[in-house]
Amino acid sequence: MRFLLDTNVLIPLEDSQRPLAPSLASFVRLAHLHGHVLLYHPASEDDIREDRNVERRNQTLQRLEQYERLDARPECPWNFDGMRVNDSRDNEILYSLSLNAANGLVTEDRGIHDNAKARGIANRVYTIQTANDLLRRLHREVVLSLPNVSEVPLFSLTPQLSSAFFDSLREAYPFDEWFAKKAQAGVKAWISNDESGEVGAICIYDRQSRERITDNIVLPGDALKLSTFKVGDTHRGRKIGELFLKAAFRYATEHGLEHIFIHGDVDKHHFLFDLLVDFGFERVGSHPGSNGRDAVYLKQHPVVPPAPSAPHLEYHRKYFPHFCSGPEVAKFVVPIRPEFHRILFPDYQSIANQQRDLFPVENYAGNAIKMAYLSHAQTNAIEPGSVLLFYRSGDDQALTSIGIVESYEQLSDADAIIAKVKRRTVYTLAEIQKMAAKPTRVLLFRFVRHLSRAIPCSELIKHRVLKGRPQSLTAISHDSFQAAIAISS
Repeated sequence: MRFLLDTNVLIPLEDSQRPLAPSLASFVRLAHLHGHVLLYHPASEDDIREDRNVERRNQTLQRLEQYERLDARPECPWNFDGMRVNDSRDNEILYSLSLNAANGLVTEDRGIHDNAKARGIANRVYTIQTANDLLRRLHREVVLSLPNVSEVPLFSLTPQLSSAFFDSLREAYPFDEWFAKKAQAGVKAWISNDESGEVGAICIYDRQSRERITDNIVLPGDALKLSTFKVGDTHRGRKIGELFLKAAFRYATEHGLEHIFIHGDVDKHHFLFDLLVDFGFERVGSHPGSNGRDAVYLKQHPVVPPAPSAPHLEYHRKYFPHFCSGPEVAKFVVPIRPEFHRILFPDYQSIANQQRDLFPVENYAGNAIKMAYLSHAQTNAIEPGSVLLFYRSGDDQALTSIGIVESYEQLSDADAIIAKVKRRTVYTLAEIQKMAAKPTRVLLFRFVRHLSRAIPCSELIKHRVLKGRPQSLTAISHDSFQAAIAISS
């Protein structure tokens, strides 16, 4: 693959005075190790030449020679007279990506990410962390050990407050005083520890009653507040953010809480808020007393499913865990081999083995809500919002879980498949390349939940849900779907 490096990635790489982020060092090492090409655009060279520190400028320009320079600079039609120079250069870089000068662009520039989204090429623009994570997963260089995510009382974390992990939380407000107050009140958190046993990621949550979240909004009844949400460097790229959201959604569902909210500085934490928006949170105003600095994001989490009034996928995104399943919605059974099923659905308890491994060590794809499935199925009629029933083949031979389709398309190029699935895939680069030898169906979906009871194939045949063991994506009728749900209850 060919990765175009933005200026804000190149400069940390070449400036010996800056500490190199572990994820950036890892990405470059993996790229060189596995033969991926790292490029830079002439516009980045222009940026570097404007550095007023002559010694640093000359040093950086000299070190650029270790990367490949794009040998053409087409005029960018997105630029216009009077545009800021930096913006025009960013446009040039992104435009070259749109022309397929590279497979992906690596940048930390929020504006470029937003521009890529608007132009429909966001799936080919990576942050340093997502690019590093992609290469780690494609080559599966090491077996990742993901510590268990645990629920703990805050007071148990007090001895760790002096660790560097909590330093950034002290920058905006007196965190230690707030923490002590919440610990005394019995507040809890979901945490993930690093290999040394120290906190590597944390989500502090609290149950609030009739909370005023903006000057104009008071939430009725009880709601779930996500007070602190941080994933440290040791845990980035492991889908811990989605894992914490899984925990929040399940907690709210079990306790009948119809609202989930969080507030914070969008400029400092824009990637977090982008994640939240993708899972149905909406910006509703500013938090009282923050002088407009803290934006409030609210998710509707109704106990009773609202009447469908939006496209099926949008309805699920907004009202998770509810989804549209009426007669007008297509339903499919998706067979998955046990080894992939264990990765995608780590908290499923196998019928055959009677074992549950909630957060497995071999892979972290199962932490996510958004997942991918690749096949050579002949089925064409799968639309966003279609309902999926996952069938674990091999050992269990049973329906186990429910998902909702995001997208479904046929691709024949391994690079295109990688760009589509990004960090969702459980497949290595070699496996994707092997599959891409034939036209490959790429199915992106959102995990909803496991069935209340896994349904063995014998019962599915008995109740005419299936005619036999499914060998590929199989459409089923609405009546068959309802029968399966009834059997599992």
